[in-house]
Amino acid sequence: MRILNQFADSTTGVVYIHAAPVALCPHVEWALSSTLNARADLRWTEQDAEPGRMRATVDWTGPVGTAARLATALREWSGLAFEVTENPSDGVDGERFSHVPGLGLWRGSIGANGDVIVGEMQLRAMMDAQPDSAGLAAELDTALGTAWDDALETYRMGGAGCEVTWLRQRVG
Repeated sequence: MRILNQFADSTTGVVYIHAAPVALCPHVEWALSSTLNARADLRWTEQDAEPGRMRATVDWTGPVGTAARLATALREWSGLAFEVTENPSDGVDGERFSHVPGLGLWRGSIGANGDVIVGEMQLRAMMDAQPDSAGLAAELDTALGTAWDDALETYRMGGAGCEVTWLRQRVG
């Protein structure tokens, strides 16, 4: 009888570099390559939403938890606007990390349908901490990453038709 592992060993995701100063592009490639142990040879294009900045998109395959490692590596440069996603896999929720200069890094758990998941205990803590509906609404906006989504939406639109590069890390 075979024993099944209830958790996935590997998963996939995407790194969206929404806006990077030209001088940081080689550093971003180095950080991705170092984290994934795979050469990152990104195809950079101009970010129409912010002239003078570059954008690139990379699909990746690697162990569960890779998105957190990628976000940690990329957040070293405070002027970089990026998102890192990790798709849900067997026994593990997905994740999305968003970084916006001035706002910092946001992290949310992501369900199979792409929605941000806010857990019961997190909701209860918010309700206990906020005496009114306005305070609760602000807490919910933070938990959902609303400010980050609002700030990144302009950059996301600048990505139509851009090339995607695949990075794969051997797992197992």
